[in-house]
Amino acid sequence: MRYPPILGIIRPSFLLLTPVCVLLGIAVAHASDAAVDWTAGAVAMLSAVAAHVSVNALNEYEDFRSGLDLRTVRTPFSGGSGTLVANPGLAGAARMIGLGALVLAALCALVLVWRVGWGLLPIAASGLVLVYFYTSKISRNRWLCLVAPGLGFGPLMVVGTYFSVTGTWSGSALLASLVPFFLVSNLLLLNQFPDVEADRSGGRDNLPVALGLQPSLLVYGLFAVLAFASLGLGVAAGLLPPTALIAMSTLPIAVAVYRGVNSTIQAGGPVTSALVPSLALNVVLSLLTSALFSAGMLF
Repeated sequence: MRYPPILGIIRPSFLLLTPVCVLLGIAVAHASDAAVDWTAGAVAMLSAVAAHVSVNALNEYEDFRSGLDLRTVRTPFSGGSGTLVANPGLAGAARMIGLGALVLAALCALVLVWRVGWGLLPIAASGLVLVYFYTSKISRNRWLCLVAPGLGFGPLMVVGTYFSVTGTWSGSALLASLVPFFLVSNLLLLNQFPDVEADRSGGRDNLPVALGLQPSLLVYGLFAVLAFASLGLGVAAGLLPPTALIAMSTLPIAVAVYRGVNSTIQAGGPVTSALVPSLALNVVLSLLTSALFSAGMLF
């Protein structure tokens, strides 16, 4: 889908992941019969969306400024939006949008800290640091780059939302957050596959650059197994309701993604366009699993 250039900077199509993960935190609170502060939930949603807008805009700015965008072969799911390549005059606006959204996220976080307590501060501060340094620093360390996306959308967002709406901590929320942790880490990991050469030339040190595609796919498979295992463990331990198992219905999608990527790698040759169907299916996997998980918790 094409957007006006100024909207392209924030990548609207990718923002759907945020409300899905925030909803999971609220759903865990609902399932635990905790009193839910819906006003705090709305503020948490605004903070999380602003943080996501910020990391997208800052990523667009940093990748354009470094010249990485000029060497990247884009797909609908990787390589950035290309907005600044086509509209270089918007680079300053991208930086301002990124910083402005980060300030908004921080202000919302401060409101929540004032409302529910200082216990939220470490989570909020960690999220803001992750957003600001993701492209410039974190993407240059293969292991931090692997887990940072999942950490942001998993434990920080899900547990942070739970605390925001209840004012308490929960083992159930932490365990539930492992599902988006592994799936979103996989989402960004697979999106790095088409960008290996460009990322290498730009000084990035993500897993596909460091280890190659086949070993990175094994990590993808391990994380997929751990995502569904976390869900099963939570139900078996009585920390999550049995209805949450409806999210297990997406397991065949994970298998299809793994097989599709493996076939593409084994076939040899350029992988960029050949990977697009698997990249699309991987987005469906992340969104649908978390959405079904929330539905199982709510109903």
